[in-house]
Amino acid sequence: MRRIRAAVTGAVTLSLAFTATACGGGEGSEASPKTLTYWASNQGSSIEVDKKVLQPELDQFEKETGIKVKLEVVPWSDLLNRILTATTSGQGPDILNIGNTWSASLQSTGALLPWDAKNLQAIGGKDRFVDSALGSTGVTGQDPAAVPLYSMAYALYYNKQMFKDAGIAKPPTTWDEVIAAGKKLSKNGKSGIGVEGSNLSNNIHQVFVLGKQHGADFFTADGKPDFTSDGAVAAVKQYVDLMAAQKVVAPGNAEYAQNQSLSDFAKNKTGMVLWQTPQQTFASQGMAPDDWGVAPAPVPSGKPGQGTQTNSMVAGINMAVFKNTKNLDGALKFVKFMTSDEEQILLNKAYGSVPPVKSAQKDPVFTDPSLTVIRETLAASAAALPQVPEESQFETVVGTAVKELFADAAAGRPVTTESVKAKLEKAQQQMPKK
Repeated sequence: MRRIRAAVTGAVTLSLAFTATACGGGEGSEASPKTLTYWASNQGSSIEVDKKVLQPELDQFEKETGIKVKLEVVPWSDLLNRILTATTSGQGPDILNIGNTWSASLQSTGALLPWDAKNLQAIGGKDRFVDSALGSTGVTGQDPAAVPLYSMAYALYYNKQMFKDAGIAKPPTTWDEVIAAGKKLSKNGKSGIGVEGSNLSNNIHQVFVLGKQHGADFFTADGKPDFTSDGAVAAVKQYVDLMAAQKVVAPGNAEYAQNQSLSDFAKNKTGMVLWQTPQQTFASQGMAPDDWGVAPAPVPSGKPGQGTQTNSMVAGINMAVFKNTKNLDGALKFVKFMTSDEEQILLNKAYGSVPPVKSAQKDPVFTDPSLTVIRETLAASAAALPQVPEESQFETVVGTAVKELFADAAAGRPVTTESVKAKLEKAQQQMPKK
């Protein structure tokens, strides 16, 4: 091992200053061939935490290669729009993180570097990566638009003290049990379960899974939008009804866009959250490992599985390179560095995720019981979001429809099957015509 260092998100005390830049491609120009720009996604409890995790690794990369990496951590609420603007203007970074569900959409813009056999060989080859992770890197049959960086899945996290105080003996496994537990927890200004009602991507992840549980996919087999089927409407209504009808979600959650529900969870204000591997986020907010528990995300009945028992989307972060980078060699070196075994172990440990690199998964840290649920979910009961070029538009328009329905619920306006269907009809009309 070339060095020893700690990758922790909550206990880092180093003070860092950063200059954010959005003019990638140009940063690796002839005037500055030893500089790359990197847009990282916000994986930790805050942007500052991510900077403290990533900067030592970027410094190490510069020490090894002489190439400086200028970092900007972009909030999830802004990331997709920032990327889409960059693909249109040509003024993007050299390297960026993308949600794996966006791979096909961003691939269709033509702005990202295709990972053909030559480029994959430059980072160690395609065979280093887990097949399920590679399945969310672009349209089947085409060269990938990105390579996997972090693998994740949703699980149900519960606050042990709040469960004890409410007399709840074990975590719920079905939606009926979630609602029953939520009602016991929703007292004295506290709530049963948290949502991020203004987080468009999170909205899509949850209603997609509920759609699978209702037998709906939101797209037809030939890739056409199908947002108004009975199953899709029922899925959206079920999710919003956690606030509107069941009253187990606090109305203020309608305005939550990023990590606020996790903050409430850590502060004993919310008893449960559905989230992607946020263990380190809890630690950074002062929760000890014994303060929380994890269970598979709920299903209608029985145990998680395929089809109507699906309980998560295949979650993860991919790393892409803008095709117009002036420093392709440096960009490939950086991707190779970030997907090396050592960096995969260190970074995925820091973020509580699972490495998509096979050899890195063998590290003992990833046999922790808290990660077993994630690995088993990815292996047996998760489904990939549609790998269609219009996926990012789907996230925007349907995610916005769910956001507006949560706003209705928070304001006391009725959320009915008819109002849900009307929002989804409007969303479908906003999709590109084929």
